[in-house]
Parts: sequence; structure tokens; C-alpha cells
Amino acid sequence: MRAVKTRQLVAIGASMGGTVVLESLLARLPPDAPPIVIVQHTLPHFVAPLVRQLGAVGRMRVVEAADGASLSPGMACVAPGRSHLVVERQGEELRTVLALGPAVRFHRPSVDVLFHSLVGLPHVEIVAVLLTGMGRDGAEGLLALRRAGAQTIAQDRGSSAIFGMPKEAIERGAARHISSLDDLPHRILACFGPRRLSVPVVSRSA
Repeated sequence: MRAVKTRQLVAIGASMGGTVVLESLLARLPPDAPPIVIVQHTLPHFVAPLVRQLGAVGRMRVVEAADGASLSPGMACVAPGRSHLVVERQGEELRTVLALGPAVRFHRPSVDVLFHSLVGLPHVEIVAVLLTGMGRDGAEGLLALRRAGAQTIAQDRGSSAIFGMPKEAIERGAARHISSLDDLPHRILACFGPRRLSVPVVSRSA
């Protein structure tokens, strides 16, 4: 019987102040980093400019998530407006799925919907990150992922523009790690083990 290949995935949720953090993160990750799925709370007509903005700062390919699209290393997918973003494993592939449905915690896309879709995903190493933002979206899903064995990270108070979402996650015990903006790229890669650190992150002063 052929062994099932283990995939790697980074899932990020952000709200107010998240664009700056995402720019810093993507500017410093290596081009072969694990695929990233992103829910950033924003108005639908700001998604396309955000994709262009993030794609211009780093070495990963940044796209707006499409229904049924395959995820591969070196790419980052941003959730479109008005649809929830979930991830499914289909055979050897990880694919993004766009789902309609009611807003969750007043948001569609919702970070909690994305995070909950990853719980129990077979043969996938997951690092989930909850960044700056107002409210509680993502805290419940991050806790579910931690309980399922995923690596979970919350942004620290000092580097958060709004310490709402990460604070809620930390208070619930959802975060295995608490990270500053400066340390975030290294922390994410370190969660996947030493091999991922063989290509160093770009320093912020570079």
C-alpha cells in the first residue's frame, strides 16, 4: 500500500491592522514556504487590491482563492469577499472551497469557519495564526485546532494594532505560541521543524 503523503498548510486570520502584518510576513517568507490560506476581514472590493499589494512585497505567489483550486508550496490564497473559505483534502491535493452561508460573528468570510474546516483534515501538518483585530472571530476555531494537535500562534499585544482577536484566543488557551511581528516568520517555519529553517527568513532591514 502506498503511503499517504503528509501536506503542510498555514492558515491565517486577521482583521483591523492585519494588512500591515501580512505584508511584513509575506515579504520575509521563502518562496518555497508551505501554502497559506488567509481570511482578512475587509470589504469585498478591497480584496483584489489587497492581493496585488501582498503579491508585490514578497516571493510567494498571491492569488484570490477560487473554488476547487489546488494549494501548492509558494502560494498564498486570500479569501474573496462574501464567501467563506474552507480547505478540503481531495486525494493527494489540498483544495480551497468557497462556501455560502450566514455570516459568523458578523463576518463572511469568517476566520472561525476556515479554522474549523481544518480540524480533522487527514495527513496535514497545520500551523494556524490569529493576528491583530477586533472581536472574537477565530478564537474558537484556533482552540479547536490546538485540541486537535495543530500548532497555533497568536500575535502578541505589543505588535497588535487591535489586541482583540488574539487576546481572546490567548485567554481561552488556544495559542501554543505567542509571537511578535518580528518573530512571526521564524515562528511559523519553526513549527514545521528544522528542515523548514534551512532557508532563512529575510530580515526586516533587508
